[in-house]
Amino acid sequence: MNPVVISVCVMLALALMRVNVVVALTFSAIVGGLVSGMELNQAVAAFESGLGGGATIALSYAMLGTFAVAISRSGITDLLANSVIKRIHGKENAAASTGLKYAVLVALVLVTMSSQNVIPVHIAFIPILIPPLLGVFAKLNLDRRMIACVLTFGLVTPYMVLPIGFGGIFLNNILLKNLHDNGLDNVVASQVPVAMLLPAAGMIFGLLTAIFFSYRKPRQYKETELTHVEEDPKQINKKNVLVAAVGIVAALSVQLSTGSMIIGGLAGFMVFTFGGVIAWKETHDVFTKGVHMMAMIGFIMIAAAGFAAVMKQTGGVESLVEALSTSIGDNKPMAALLMLVVGLLVTMGIGSSFSTIPILATIYVPLAAAFGFSPMATIALVGTAAALGDAGSPASDSTLGPTSGLNADGQHEHIWETVVPTFIHYNIPLIVFGWIAAMVL
Repeated sequence: MNPVVISVCVMLALALMRVNVVVALTFSAIVGGLVSGMELNQAVAAFESGLGGGATIALSYAMLGTFAVAISRSGITDLLANSVIKRIHGKENAAASTGLKYAVLVALVLVTMSSQNVIPVHIAFIPILIPPLLGVFAKLNLDRRMIACVLTFGLVTPYMVLPIGFGGIFLNNILLKNLHDNGLDNVVASQVPVAMLLPAAGMIFGLLTAIFFSYRKPRQYKETELTHVEEDPKQINKKNVLVAAVGIVAALSVQLSTGSMIIGGLAGFMVFTFGGVIAWKETHDVFTKGVHMMAMIGFIMIAAAGFAAVMKQTGGVESLVEALSTSIGDNKPMAALLMLVVGLLVTMGIGSSFSTIPILATIYVPLAAAFGFSPMATIALVGTAAALGDAGSPASDSTLGPTSGLNADGQHEHIWETVVPTFIHYNIPLIVFGWIAAMVL
């Protein structure tokens, strides 16, 4: 009757039954609070106390949605799509189409990985880049579940092994620091990415499986305003395209300098307005469309923050690990497996590997030492247990981000077409490869 296990299972069951994710998170958080012994008003108060933690990213999504609508008005996205469509029309044979398909997928992987390490804007690029490419994906008959797996791979794998950008924050500022704080003093920064190589190999295995086996068959989508691409380049205003390029550079520059997606999106939107792409009287309409595009994602993030607050106050994580440590004796392989499974349960609810490490490291470092795991194996266990939440949680921005772009035309469902595919292709291999790392390192 552990409150974390109960609440996560209730949340996942409701989500898989297609109950709205916000409703599922809210209801399961209250259930978890009640199971832990809280009174109803205490559980509600705990939930409400955490809501403010998701407000920043909710407003960020709204502003990015507005920015994405402004970009689509400029014509630069049509120009991008037209260039790819022309290549398809110029080479109608299957081999050329297949080559272009894999070129698009490789480009998506590289861009997404760059958003974590080279230009650390995280998910900010998705609502800007992906909606305009939906027409290209439709022409190539690409399964959007595959695209979701590609995007999630690029959002998660780089920070697991590359100690720059968000990877530097994850590996050094959070993972290494919490290992040191909890008694693992004989570990240096250079060991952390090495210990995470095997778990990252699990992510690569999952990506290749999704591309070449699970979702390689063509899939057709209905033509909508977003998926229909105008093929007459004369209709594109070159001045608007130039303003769009300046706006995108301004948005990225301001975000990197201020660390705020909200201010970055606002700066880009103002460039579009002053540049004449968006008339002053149309700003309200554009903002409304942007909010409409991203509202559900924002509310999910707010509800997830409330859910995490309740889980922390129940004390269920500590009791869950304590029960684990006392019930498995000295079975080291079983200990490694259960530590990863418990990490999966915890992070599936909280939805953020960065937020989960301080919780897990406090318990896992002494537990790993008691079972005789090496320092490298301990790094792999804690790092993998944290990454599990990002790779396949309904409340993770690594799954919400891809959904926000792929569902711009209403033809991509969050749970069954993003969360379930990423869970199968990444969480399962992460557990397997993370367990192997714990055994061999």
